[in-house]
Amino acid sequence: MNQTVAGETIADLAFRAAEAYGDRAAARWQREPDRWETMTYRELAEQVDAFGAGLIDLGLDVGDRVAVLAGTRPEWSVAHLAIVAAGGVHVSVYPTNAPDECAWVVGNSEARGIVCENAAQVAKIAAVRDRLPALEWVVVLDGTADGAVPAVEIRRRGRARGAEELRRRSLAVDPADPYVFMYTSGTTGPPKGCVLTHANYRAMMHSDNELQELEGSASGKDVVLYLYLPLAHAFALLFQLNTFDHGGAIAYWGGDTARIITEVLQTHPTHLPSVPRVFEKIYSLAVGSKPDAERERILAAAKLGVRVRDMDAAGETVRDEVRTQFDAADTVLFQPVRDLFGGNLDLAVTGAAPIAREILEFFYGCGVPLMEGFGMTETSTGATVNTVKHHRFGTVGRPLPGVQARLADDGELLLKGANIFHGYYKMQDESFGAVADGWLRTGDLAAIDEDGYVSIIGRKKDIIVTSGGKNLTPANLENDLKLSPWISQAIMYGDRRPYPVVLVTLDPERVLPWAAERGLPDSIAELSTHPEVRTLVQQAVDAANAKLAPPEQVKKFAIAGRELSQEDGELTPTMKIKRKVVAANFASVFDGMYEQG
Repeated sequence: MNQTVAGETIADLAFRAAEAYGDRAAARWQREPDRWETMTYRELAEQVDAFGAGLIDLGLDVGDRVAVLAGTRPEWSVAHLAIVAAGGVHVSVYPTNAPDECAWVVGNSEARGIVCENAAQVAKIAAVRDRLPALEWVVVLDGTADGAVPAVEIRRRGRARGAEELRRRSLAVDPADPYVFMYTSGTTGPPKGCVLTHANYRAMMHSDNELQELEGSASGKDVVLYLYLPLAHAFALLFQLNTFDHGGAIAYWGGDTARIITEVLQTHPTHLPSVPRVFEKIYSLAVGSKPDAERERILAAAKLGVRVRDMDAAGETVRDEVRTQFDAADTVLFQPVRDLFGGNLDLAVTGAAPIAREILEFFYGCGVPLMEGFGMTETSTGATVNTVKHHRFGTVGRPLPGVQARLADDGELLLKGANIFHGYYKMQDESFGAVADGWLRTGDLAAIDEDGYVSIIGRKKDIIVTSGGKNLTPANLENDLKLSPWISQAIMYGDRRPYPVVLVTLDPERVLPWAAERGLPDSIAELSTHPEVRTLVQQAVDAANAKLAPPEQVKKFAIAGRELSQEDGELTPTMKIKRKVVAANFASVFDGMYEQG
């Protein structure tokens, strides 16, 4: 990824890329399973021209906010690039949002228009339209819907109008102009609209280019990015922009979570950004399904892989007998793990939530460079990252080029750089998210070692203080529990209580087949109370507790009778847990663990 068409704004990115990359593939997607279609960079620019000119014909003015309510698909990218090329400001709405959540984002941003994926998404807006006085028009991408202008009509109007004004506007955008209103995931309250400028995101793209030059990480391969994450999230947006900037191809997720691994195998990506839950599931597939003896053999080999790969990276000599062991393991044990990622991966990046160190080390040892980073919507996605050449597992890496990090007196991580946002639209928060003298207060407690590697201790608002005054950080225990193939989520609880307890959810993809083999019930609700399942979970709890001091250990656990869900407000679109909602929804379960004595 060494070639780039980097400019000073995002507004002309599609047109720069078309000039540089022409008939190279920009996007791949499936209209139906296993049939992939391709769009070139030239075709991408033509689509942006038509859609952007059509929006201008519809009445889009420079500076207008336009929301997009759609899933991860090429049409999202076209709409996004068209809006900003026309001088508009993109407003991201998660496609999983309920009507009330859509009303909050569209209303707070004062969006003048919205682009919806289909009739079902249009219906969400129709249900709350009376609460959106600034909203004037709705566009629907697929088919038709009452009260919406079909995308085919927008493109027809755009082609009839011509792209001259669109191209002029794209060149007139200033780096300081707002680029996106990106709404936080709302784990602690209503989502806040981060105002991010063209310069903010260009700073991140320049930082990525500089980091690649410093690391010498360009492989020379044609870049293929498999994109599963919602493009409404800052993490996915940055990877999309970097891929287009460097002339890579995006393989868009088809919309079925059960087919993620299948699609990865079909597209052979070089780059895979995702959230921990995806990597946790692949780890479970690679390790958790194996008999105990074989699992221990794979894990031991992966530790050898870590040692040899680190020695190779440092230019150290590996003894012949160790190299022989490594080569044998690489063929028999590591290659099948790499094949789960399509066999062509140069880099996988995890962020948005903590991940267990054991998972990072396992994949790295097997030759899958899974690197953890840290960032926020307020930092235009990124702030720190581990790299293949410079990593320290258990940390979130070192600050990106152009980013500074230091600690406040209470241990809160502070960040400074050209990527720091310009405040929340129509909202003020004097603590988390506040910027003073250019330093962003992240809300995370952290440590920074002598080599500059940052370790996140936990969210300030997530710290549990027991009735005995003990401060507990939930993340370590929760991550250890999720190493179990049977557990999908874990939530420690215990604020102002005498001791901590934990609620876990079962992974249906592992538990249900296991139960069927034993003639046990075929529902999560029934299995959650079954003695054999409780024994499995107890073993995981005992293993996690063994790593903690006695006051930090959970004394009891409960198994939820269902998975956590976005529909019940318990998870964000990037699978982060909304602790207050979980505590409220499962209040009787938590109370019951203390009433048992």
